[in-house]
Amino acid sequence: MIVIEGTVRIPPSNLEAARPVMEQMVRASRAEPGCLDYAYSVDVLDAGLVRVTERWASREALAAHFKTAHMATWRAFFPELGITDRSLRLYDAEPEPI
Repeated sequence: MIVIEGTVRIPPSNLEAARPVMEQMVRASRAEPGCLDYAYSVDVLDAGLVRVTERWASREALAAHFKTAHMATWRAFFPELGITDRSLRLYDAEPEPI
């Protein structure tokens, strides 16, 4: 299993405008083959900090994710939404026990 953990910054004044774009990204990503979980969360103590958490079944599933239309759309919104300080880390992890 592949785990992505990290953050992006969005000016707090842009969070409402970002919400529908983020919702679209989350819904489309969760529907992808190999996506085990995909979430964005606004930090309760730092309104401009958005935490990113992803879990993928394999590196192949993650590689396919990077090539999707919804990923291209999401990235195209970065300048308009003022998204900065993107910091993501990838970890190989053991799958959860059943």
